[in-house]
This record gives sequence, structure tokens and C-alpha cells, in this order.
Amino acid sequence: MNKITPTRANVVVLKQMLNLIPRGMINRHALETGVEAKARSFSVVSHLSAMLFAQLSHTIGLNDVCDWLRLKSGVLARFGVTPPSRNGLSNANKERSAEFAEKLFWSVLGHLQHASPDFAAGRKGKGLLRRFKVRIHAVDSTVIQLAANCMDWAKHRRRKAAAKMHLRLDLHSFLPSFAIVDTAGQHDNKRAREICATILSGEIVVFDKAYVDFDHLLDLDQRDVWWVTRAKENMKFRVVKNHPKGHENIIKDQIIALQGRHKGMKLRRVEAWVEVDEEWRAMVFMTNNMEWSPRSVCDLYRRRWDIEVFFKQVKQSLKLGSFLGHSANAVRWQVYTALLVYVLLRFMAHLTGWGHSFTRLFAVTRSALWERIDLMALLKSYGTASGRFKVIGALNTAWLPGFAPIQTVGRQ
Repeated sequence: MNKITPTRANVVVLKQMLNLIPRGMINRHALETGVEAKARSFSVVSHLSAMLFAQLSHTIGLNDVCDWLRLKSGVLARFGVTPPSRNGLSNANKERSAEFAEKLFWSVLGHLQHASPDFAAGRKGKGLLRRFKVRIHAVDSTVIQLAANCMDWAKHRRRKAAAKMHLRLDLHSFLPSFAIVDTAGQHDNKRAREICATILSGEIVVFDKAYVDFDHLLDLDQRDVWWVTRAKENMKFRVVKNHPKGHENIIKDQIIALQGRHKGMKLRRVEAWVEVDEEWRAMVFMTNNMEWSPRSVCDLYRRRWDIEVFFKQVKQSLKLGSFLGHSANAVRWQVYTALLVYVLLRFMAHLTGWGHSFTRLFAVTRSALWERIDLMALLKSYGTASGRFKVIGALNTAWLPGFAPIQTVGRQ
């Protein structure tokens, strides 16, 4: 077993993470969003520190955050942070615009990507990511359950309340490139245009059929953006041309023309055998690319599962299961600080060559939060096994059911 000898540092691990966020960036966004004007005895830096601590420590409520920070007031005072009172933190989450947390998140992400171009470029990958030289984006949403009896703004169905995060994930870097946090009542396809607005010509976007809006798909096609999605069961079309199947798992490979309101719009339709819960089923995929092999279309949709791995990492590791406030503003504060912590941890993993899971990375950081240990040195030396593992997720074993690489399976 490798013996870990922690390298001493002048400041605790929490401060080392805060140092990754430029202080000038915090001050600039505080002025832009008007948050600075509402900061009296409880500064913006102290507020941000408290919210990052809540994420990293998995605190169970406002009292837990405030009591813990009060006990560490001597440590916090050394780097200019004031422990909040319960009412002070609650009021800050409610009254200080969450636009500050949102802007800070995107600015920090851009800053870290600029500081380390390899972090921005992400993994070169094998197979699909190497085969396609352009960026591939996955679009999806995740529902965040809330307490229905105290969150009228987020009513979702009869006895439930929920927020929803719509996200666009860069599959090369495994980092968010666009996010919206809103109530769960609005259908996904209403947000499709907004999420895909900044995708560049020649790039690829993959999403499930909840985001299918043919007007939007036509707009993407006119912008020369390639897309892959699932077909809806009630889609009306006529077959224009049948292509050779080319693989035993491919049932049909067709060029189709839509009927009805979008009559004449031409698409590619690929129907393939997919194993789901140990049972073979036929699934239908759509794309606006007429040249890819049908296997490539299936492979691209399979990579949509990567965004599910991202949601799993964020929701299971960070504090998104319970909230420190009931207002829409407080929920957005917590979601964007969770994303901020995720990016900071991923950046440190990149710099140190961390070779284990994201969950273990989070656990090591949390356990050392109040220690004067050089976190970077700790992560470089941590662990008993060599080689790279799954900081991005065990994608080779985490396919969407039935989307294991086609060459390894055959229809029974």
C-alpha cells in the first residue's frame, strides 16, 4: 500500500478552492448584479464561501451550515470570511440575485478553460469522439424534487413541487456549455431553441424525443448543425428512399418526407434492434445527416447517456437533494453553486491527473476541508492503485440499456 504523507499548506483546503476563483471576478459580478449593494456585515465573499461549504460538506440545513462555520470562525477570519447567522444566510439566499451565482459560474468556467486549454479541449477519446472531429453536444434535463407544501412557485402536478435544470453538455470536455434552471411545469421542447442557440455550424447535438420540435429542427438544419434524436411514435411521413441496411442490427435506413404541417421536410430515419432489459426491441432514430452510416447514427445517440452520467454525479455527490431556502432565488443559488463546485473539482482532477471516480474525489476533498494540507499534492499522491479509472464516469459499462457497442452484440 502506498503511504500518503500530506504536504502542509498555509491555508485550509476550503480557502485553496476559493483561491481558484479570482477575487476581481467576484467583485465585478457583485457590482453588475447589484448584490454588492445588499452586502453589509455579511459580504458577498462570505456568502459565496458559506454556499460552497454547504455543497462540499453536505450540510443538512441552515443551522448546520451556520453552527459549523461559527465553530470555525477563527480559521475563516484569517482569510476575510464572516460566519453567517441563520437568518442572515436565509435572507441572503432569498434577496441577493442568483444572477450573481449564474454569472460567476460561467465566468469561472471560462477562466479555468483559458488557464488550461487541455481542460477545455477535454478527452480526445477513442472510437466515436476520435471519429468525429467536431464538437458533440448532449442536451437533456433533470428534475430536482422540492417540498410541495412550501414552494408554490414550483408546483408540479397535484402534490409535488420541482425545479428543472436544462443542460447542454460538451461530450469532449464533459463540462456544461449552457444551463437553464426553471420550474418543471414547462415542456422540454419549449426550451430547445434557447439551449441550442449558440451551437456552431458543423457541430453535432444529440437529444431525446422530448426536445423534438420540427420548427426548431429545421432551424438547426438551416444553420448547418447536425442533430440526432429519437422519433415519436405518431410521426406521419412517407418513404422517399430505402438505403441498404449494412448491419444485422439495422432494420431500416430510409430517407423520409414528413406529412402534415411540416409536409416535404426530409429527414433520415434509422430503425435498429436494441437490447433493453435483456429483451430486444426496435428503436427509431432521426437525423438530418444523409451521409453517416446507420451505425454512426446509433452510436451518436448512445453517447446521449453521458449526460445522464453527469446528472448522476452532480445529484448524488453534491447538495441537490435538500435545499437551504424555499424561494426560486434560493434554489437557483444552490444549483449554480453546485455546478461551480463540480467544475472546481474537475479542474483539480485535471491538473493532478486524478485517476479515480468523481465520488471519491469529492469524498477526499470533503474530508480534508478544514485541514492545512496541499490539496493538489494530496490528489497527486492519493490512492493505492495505479492507472486511470473513471473521473468522468464508467462510460464503458454505463450505456443506456441496449446501446452497448453494436459490434459486440448480435440479435438472437
